[in-house]
Amino acid sequence: MMRPFTLCFLLLSCSVVFGQEVVGFVESSADQKPISTVHIINLNKVTMSITNKEGKFEIDAEVNDTLYFSYLGYKSIKVRVSNDLIKYPNTRFQLTELALALEEVVVRPYQLTGYLDIDARNIPINRTRRYSIPGLPSGGYEAGNRTPGTAMRILQAVTNPADFLYNIFGRKPNQLRKLKKVRANNELRDLLAVKYDRKTLEELLQIDRVDIDEILRKCSFSDSFIKGANDLQILEAISGCYEEYKVLNR
Repeated sequence: MMRPFTLCFLLLSCSVVFGQEVVGFVESSADQKPISTVHIINLNKVTMSITNKEGKFEIDAEVNDTLYFSYLGYKSIKVRVSNDLIKYPNTRFQLTELALALEEVVVRPYQLTGYLDIDARNIPINRTRRYSIPGLPSGGYEAGNRTPGTAMRILQAVTNPADFLYNIFGRKPNQLRKLKKVRANNELRDLLAVKYDRKTLEELLQIDRVDIDEILRKCSFSDSFIKGANDLQILEAISGCYEEYKVLNR
C-alpha cells in the first residue's frame, strides 16, 4: 500500500507539472494604469488569454514558454516564462504606447471627359484573375499580371510552393503542426481577423514577413491580396496552399 506521504508527494508533483500557469497584470508604462483586453498568447502552446478591466490575466504556461503581449497602439512584447514567474503570481507587465503618425492620403477622383471611348481607357482595371485546377478542392488560384505569363505561372504554382513551404518550415519542423493549432483556435482566429500588420502571425509561425509574402506569391496570390488581406485570410491562404500541394504529391 502506498504511504500517505508518498501519495501527497506524487499529487504535488503532478500539480507542478500539469497545473502550471502565469497570473499577472498588464499596465501602461506611462501611468501604471491597467490595460484591459490585452491579448496574451503562449506561442509554444498556441493558447490565448485576455486581460480583464483590472488588467489581470491567467494563462497556462511552462518554464521556457514564450508569452506574446499585443494591444493596439502599444508596442508588443515577448516574455520568456521562468520559474519565478510561475511561482510568484501577480507579476506586473508594462506596455509602452506607440507614437502614431498618420500618412497623408491624396484622393484623386476620376477625371471624366464625357466621351465614352476616352473615359473607358482611363479607368483603372483590376487584372487580378483566379484560375482553377481540376481535382483540387479550392476555388482556384489568384493570379495577377506579373511576369512570366499566365500558363507558366500556373505551372509554377503546381510545382514550386510545396518545396518552398518545406524549405521555410523545414528549419522549424513543429511550425506546420502549430499552423493547424492556430486554425483550430477560435479565439486566435477572431484576433487574426482584425489584424493586418502580420506581427502576430510572424510570432505564431516564427517566419519573417518577407517569407510569408514569398509563400503567397509562389502560391499564385496577387499583390493586391497580399497587401490587403487580414492575418486570418493570410493564414488560411498559406494553409490551403500547403494542403493542396500535399494532395498533388500523393
